[in-house]
Amino acid sequence: MAVKIRLRRMGSKRKPFYRVVVADSRSPRDGRFIDQIGTYNPVVEPAEVKLDEEKALDWMAKGAKPSDTVRNLFSKQGIMEKFHEMKNQK
Repeated sequence: MAVKIRLRRMGSKRKPFYRVVVADSRSPRDGRFIDQIGTYNPVVEPAEVKLDEEKALDWMAKGAKPSDTVRNLFSKQGIMEKFHEMKNQK
């Protein structure tokens, strides 16, 4: 089972709101998911990002791959750097 960390679209027309979820790569974008690890609101200025850092690092350590957009969000929050440091210490 290939696990991805990706965005799940919520909100109404022209007012998107996203949840950062861990899901099977074969499930639909807004379908079934395993765990929710944060939110992303691109509408407000500046964009609002809330992430559970521990859960994100735990899922990536288990082999979950972030999507391109989620990888950018993680990089801005410093999670990718911590993951690489954690990976290199082992």
